[in-house]
Amino acid sequence: MALGSATHVRSAPAPPVLKAGRYDRRFYGGMAVLLALTVFAGFAATYYLPIVTGAPKATLSGRPFTWLVHVHAVLFTSWVILFIVQTALVARRRVAVHRRLGVVGAVLAGVMVVVGTTLAVEAAAHGAAPPGIDPLAFLAIPMFDMVLFTMFVAAALALRRDLETHKRLMLMAYISIMVAAVARLPGVLAMGPPGFFGLTFIFVLIAGIYDLLTRRRVHKAYLWGGGIFLVSQPLRMMISGTDAWHALAEMLTR
Repeated sequence: MALGSATHVRSAPAPPVLKAGRYDRRFYGGMAVLLALTVFAGFAATYYLPIVTGAPKATLSGRPFTWLVHVHAVLFTSWVILFIVQTALVARRRVAVHRRLGVVGAVLAGVMVVVGTTLAVEAAAHGAAPPGIDPLAFLAIPMFDMVLFTMFVAAALALRRDLETHKRLMLMAYISIMVAAVARLPGVLAMGPPGFFGLTFIFVLIAGIYDLLTRRRVHKAYLWGGGIFLVSQPLRMMISGTDAWHALAEMLTR
């Protein structure tokens, strides 16, 4: 009787979970919209609304908008829109169009890195940084953003035939450049880097939880990607305080 009970316990069916992949289109489409709304909410006061309403135009640090600021805004906003379009195409099973637009996305990502890096250096050269933080030290944050974004996009393109890995790496690439938008949400900037990095990491947690609900495990792209993103925060802070980084930042901003 005891043996029969043990056998029964061992053979009991596992708790039901969502069918893997059944809700993927809704999830990634929803994430695209959520990230887009976060970007708008973060940059509304300092960029989007002044452009529309004609209010005084100045960056978070008080510097006037330059042509480089506008180019940066156009490129990164294009990424936000393209991500929504790409997830919508997959949801509608327009895979061929999705792949063709992927070429545009790859080119756009490359230009974003060049312009984003240039703007970060220019901002540091003009002393742009949160209150109480050395601009040259703060430069490490956007520079690492560009490094992570490049890594995730490059890996996603290299593994584009592995659809499960590709879509997660593209999402990680998007999340890796969300720090600037999250930091500009009301009350977040005062929390400092740990605050806006921690809040940005919530997007990774959401993706990981979805994997657990649908696959009973978190995909390696989120484990490795999320781990790299998480470790990068204290790493940036450590590097930014070194003499070597300060010398490099001085050379770049000179």
